[in-house]
Amino acid sequence: MDVMQQFLNIPYSMPEKRCKAERSNDFTEIYKKFPLDKATGQASRCEQCGIPFCQIHCPLNNNIPDWLRFVAEGRIEEAYRISQATNTFPEICGRICPQDRLCEGTCVLEQSNHKTVTIGAIESYITDTAWEQGWVKGPLPVSDYAQSVGIIGAGPAGLAAADKLRAYGFKVHVYDRQDRMGGLLIYGIPNFKLEKEIVEKRTNLLEASGVNFNKNTEVGDEISFSELRERHDAVLIATGVYKAREILIPGVNQEGIYPAMDYLKASNRKGLGDSVEEFDSGNMNAYGKDVIVVGGGDTAMDCVRTAVRQGASSVKCVYRRDRENMPGSRREVAHAEEEGVKFIWLSEPEVFHGKASVNAIQLHKMHLGIPDVTGRQTPKKLPGTKSTLKADMVITALGFEPEDIPMLFGEPRLATTHWGTIKVQEPYKMTSIPGVFAAGDIMRGASLVVWAIRDGRDAADEIFQYLKPDDAKLNEQGLGLTK
Repeated sequence: MDVMQQFLNIPYSMPEKRCKAERSNDFTEIYKKFPLDKATGQASRCEQCGIPFCQIHCPLNNNIPDWLRFVAEGRIEEAYRISQATNTFPEICGRICPQDRLCEGTCVLEQSNHKTVTIGAIESYITDTAWEQGWVKGPLPVSDYAQSVGIIGAGPAGLAAADKLRAYGFKVHVYDRQDRMGGLLIYGIPNFKLEKEIVEKRTNLLEASGVNFNKNTEVGDEISFSELRERHDAVLIATGVYKAREILIPGVNQEGIYPAMDYLKASNRKGLGDSVEEFDSGNMNAYGKDVIVVGGGDTAMDCVRTAVRQGASSVKCVYRRDRENMPGSRREVAHAEEEGVKFIWLSEPEVFHGKASVNAIQLHKMHLGIPDVTGRQTPKKLPGTKSTLKADMVITALGFEPEDIPMLFGEPRLATTHWGTIKVQEPYKMTSIPGVFAAGDIMRGASLVVWAIRDGRDAADEIFQYLKPDDAKLNEQGLGLTK
């Protein structure tokens, strides 16, 4: 008897969630791991659709129906092999992907009011089990080539490319300005969503497989871009975008107002055991403060939930649109509300009050007007609707823009778009300079980790085609790239 299509017999279920009183006081992940019977039961709810919308709407085109069937049949190692074939970091995506906007949101069961298959939780279960059982291996090339690739940036795009390029057999050198590998995965995402040992296991595996990591290396400072190009046969730029969008209103230069990434990095570094002056001084510690976070994306949700765990007196999130039009994961909003965060919808700051340090934020109400070119309704100010909220600390989470990479790298020939992202020729990921490629947010603009992984993997394929040694067919066959 087929074990699938059990959605009428088995109700939707997520892994057990730690109670809000417990989880609000620490940075441990909020979900417990599925036991085997729960994982197989939830996987068996899958309809095995002829047109798998979950797979179509996954940026990595993960073969979700197949690994759900394997889990339902108790064939966990085979499920892992299928999952790992298209995703460099399935244990990370299972935790931080906004599944409600991607695979789970487009699941036929979700659309037919039977509730989705819990794809993300099952994905985490598969790879956590794989780590426990020793099934996870680093990239193993069939043969090694003399050519080398330099990768600038050790975030998800850079690491995904490093993994695949090493599997092809190239020498891989990753350069990053930080003292740990992982980029956003280490310093931008809080532990309650992604515990850092999960990232470190992957980077350790890559290093053991021959990927060379160069920490504390700022391209354009410690090493020039031209020197990198001389060292390597190809270069991949995967720096991400970390420049905070500014909020240009009166009072913004006072003490107590911080960009989201500065705040999250201080918190994450503290959690990693570092001495962090900005946190230890109390400046970026929310303890005992009335905190307001401005923004409605996933980064804003990370900030409000971090402030709760640091012991803030109150935490509010101010967003200029309504709940239905916010870009962040609705699941994350629900977690935040459970943990005591209050949302101030359809409101926008117009003044930060205070003398030397912020003590209040003045808002005006908004209404949603006609849709813009993207289809989203444009927020408009409602005159005469001022209100004031007490604030000891304000965190701005308005999104990120690219740094001026051509200037930082001293390479004016590197063409950029009018958004400041690096211009590439698709699908090749080649920039305006031959042999130089780009992937991830620095090419695409601020986006999801899963898209960065996709870009890094695609860029690795294109670099392989660009360099392609004479004996490349050996590795193509070894990687299953030829028929």
